[in-house]
Amino acid sequence: MIDVAAISARYLAISPFLDERQRRLVAAAEAQALGARSISAVSRATGLSREVIATGLKELQDPALLPEGRVRRPGAGRKPLTTTDPGLAGALERLVDPVTRGDPESPLRWTAKSLRRLSAELAASGHPASPNTVGDLLAAQGYSLQANAKTVEGTQHPDRNAQFEYINSMARDQIAAGQPVISVDAKKKELVGPFKNGGREFQPKGSPEAVRVHDFVDEELGKVNPYGVYDIARNEGWVSVGTDHDTAAFAVASVERWWEAMGRAVYPNASTLMITADCGGSNGYRLRLWKTELQKLADRLDMAVIVCHLPPGPSKWNKIEHRLFSFITQNWRGRPLVSHEVIVNLIASTTTRTGLRVRSELDTSPYPKGVKPTREEFESTLLVRHEFHGEWNYTVQPRCYDEE
Repeated sequence: MIDVAAISARYLAISPFLDERQRRLVAAAEAQALGARSISAVSRATGLSREVIATGLKELQDPALLPEGRVRRPGAGRKPLTTTDPGLAGALERLVDPVTRGDPESPLRWTAKSLRRLSAELAASGHPASPNTVGDLLAAQGYSLQANAKTVEGTQHPDRNAQFEYINSMARDQIAAGQPVISVDAKKKELVGPFKNGGREFQPKGSPEAVRVHDFVDEELGKVNPYGVYDIARNEGWVSVGTDHDTAAFAVASVERWWEAMGRAVYPNASTLMITADCGGSNGYRLRLWKTELQKLADRLDMAVIVCHLPPGPSKWNKIEHRLFSFITQNWRGRPLVSHEVIVNLIASTTTRTGLRVRSELDTSPYPKGVKPTREEFESTLLVRHEFHGEWNYTVQPRCYDEE
């Protein structure tokens, strides 16, 4: 009597280490050893079909039936779905990219294109294929999982590059003459309090710093508006941490605080101050308040203020973004900004291997929103527009120059 259980135990013990051909040969060897009428018993013990075991017996008797290095004979095995269903690949491609290759009314036009959903839609259209098969077909067609890529900047101004060249030329000349050139911008607003801050830092194992679950503004601490001034030639930064609104008055006040705290000492003979800034925000080129506040600054410093705005769009090329703000973000990563003092100290402790030095102060002065200069105030500014894009490039002369 054939011991099916013993055959099954032997086969299950060795089958994980065998390929398809080796499994059928092992089963065929069992059947050959047991003699006639044993194929059915071996089939029950191993789970292999009678046809597979019979094929193995033929290969044991004549190894030449299977060329060296192959598991199956040429042409054996199930045909690929792309062969049995020639329209499958095209149907899949129309689902994945319905705008350019198929019907814009495709059911997947406005849905997530997961393998499971693609498989279901293919089956509904008469092309059944498992999710794994769909994944293999997509890979064969050159598709892969892709995230969104921020590469489209929108319509570029025709003089974009020319404006960059103009700014560089102006800054080079100013620095060569020993005059200060600064890059200014507002960093994003930050919640003050025990809130989660992106990034990680070393802590005792299993003891992460506890922060609030929800980012609701603390009524007492509120938010802060860090406004930065970066001295391009000296690799030095100043950040005013404002507790009120980010307005043009706050922006110009931050420039003046930088001058009094850092600039005046290193540029004692300065006659002009060049500012490079974005086109928008509290220092936007269209803001009348920005220009009238610059006039007040020029008057107080008795110094001409040259302003060059970056063209619309590429604010990431502003020097302050990648020479100051990025390092501040790295320095306080994973640290909850629990108080104004912590924020100021974290900013002021920011350094780099290239010698960046940063100072920071809290500015609790009020800067109300909605303040607009009168027509008389704006028209009294001594604003001289440059010949090249005067809306972006202009000089604000101190009024004492005009009186002379």
